[in-house]
Amino acid sequence: MKIKVGFGFDVHQLKDNHPFVIGGVNLAHHKGAYGHSDADVLLHAICDALLGAANLRDIGFHFKNTDPRWKGISSMILLQETVKLLQEKGWQIGNIDAMLCLEAPKINPHIPQMQANIAGAIAMDVEDISIKATTNEQMGFIGREEGVVAYAVCLIQKP
Repeated sequence: MKIKVGFGFDVHQLKDNHPFVIGGVNLAHHKGAYGHSDADVLLHAICDALLGAANLRDIGFHFKNTDPRWKGISSMILLQETVKLLQEKGWQIGNIDAMLCLEAPKINPHIPQMQANIAGAIAMDVEDISIKATTNEQMGFIGREEGVVAYAVCLIQKP
């Protein structure tokens, strides 16, 4: 069996009165992530981890932010397309571990729904998807609520 590990990172600017989608969950907050798609920072980091592990470049290579096809699209679709790319190369996902970094809103109450959304979108067991969240202790652009960051690692395998 061949095993590989991937790492992903994403960051999005936060803007007032903008939708805030993380892990496919619409969060009630006065600010939201801004981007070409729905700006789901968590799913973008996961996509990059998966693509990197399979040596398939990055999310921007496959889903360019200049392509009108991806304008406003749900990042769940980007995740599903990413998984298809891996499956075409014979890869299976072993697990995903992700970390969100933002000051507000509180993420912990939403983690089970995020896990369920991701698991349902890519036919994985919820137990194989870990999501954690932390603040930046009010320091830097995250602490000033100017942006949100996500990190992800994954394990993929070929039988």
